Amino acid sequence: MPALICGSLAFDTITTFPGRFAQQILPDQVHILNVSFLVPTLRREFGGCAGNIAYTLSQLGGEPLVLAAIGSDGQEYLQRLKSWGASTEHVRVIDDSYTAQAIIITDTDNNQITAFHPGAMQSAHMTPVPSRDDIRVAIVAPDGRDAMLQHAEQLAAANVPFVFDPGQGLPMFDGDDLKRFVSQATWVAVNDYEGRMLCERTGETLESLSSSHLKGVIVTLGAQGCDLWQQGVRTHVPGVAATDVVDPTGCGDAFRGALLFGLERGWPLERCIALGNKIGALKIACRGGQNHTFDATTLIA
Repeated sequence: MPALICGSLAFDTITTFPGRFAQQILPDQVHILNVSFLVPTLRREFGGCAGNIAYTLSQLGGEPLVLAAIGSDGQEYLQRLKSWGASTEHVRVIDDSYTAQAIIITDTDNNQITAFHPGAMQSAHMTPVPSRDDIRVAIVAPDGRDAMLQHAEQLAAANVPFVFDPGQGLPMFDGDDLKRFVSQATWVAVNDYEGRMLCERTGETLESLSSSHLKGVIVTLGAQGCDLWQQGVRTHVPGVAATDVVDPTGCGDAFRGALLFGLERGWPLERCIALGNKIGALKIACRGGQNHTFDATTLIA
């Protein structure tokens, strides 16, 4: 059965700064910040949270159903989605806009600075959640503000269990917005930084959030693995050592693709997270968000 993925489709322009941001930014001068980073390498990749999540889910043998918007320059992306067997019937083409684009600079410590042009993503709310009986699980990933709000509300109204994954979109929402998302969601997935911001804006703690109706609050910790909070109890799921650390772009999305794969199959959350940690370690050894390959049968076993 398909997993509905509500989120962005974007092109990523990825560059690498062969130094450390911390050595180029003077803390006492941030009020007049004017920095330039020489980036000898540049690549253009397919990206966006929905696309990255769908890629990993497809590689695992899942059935991604993407709900997103692209611009007049996005036909190549449509063909790419179709090549995985992903349905594009709910991908809207906005003819008078460009597809969203992220411009990412990564330093040697894997810190990232990103500039994001939303483009067609701002019209993603024009496509509603489809009325289908075969959707067992969904995710509301970073997208246009209105799209995230409306798709979460529509999924809740349709009684479709979904993961709320605010990601880099979290700063768009105030405490009341975030409380509403949480009240509608079945699971919440954040990284450590996002988890702190979510708690700060809602006035909650991870313990109290997980003591609600939620079936789990998932906090990814990079190489350290993941904390799973359920009914106020924290369980740590250890990370998996990567063979190489090349590019962190899309690691969180790869994790979420594995999470959806397990949830759709009714796995315990710890097993879903363990698979996500494995996939994340494979992804970080590859450049871009959609170039990692693996033997799904071996990983799932």
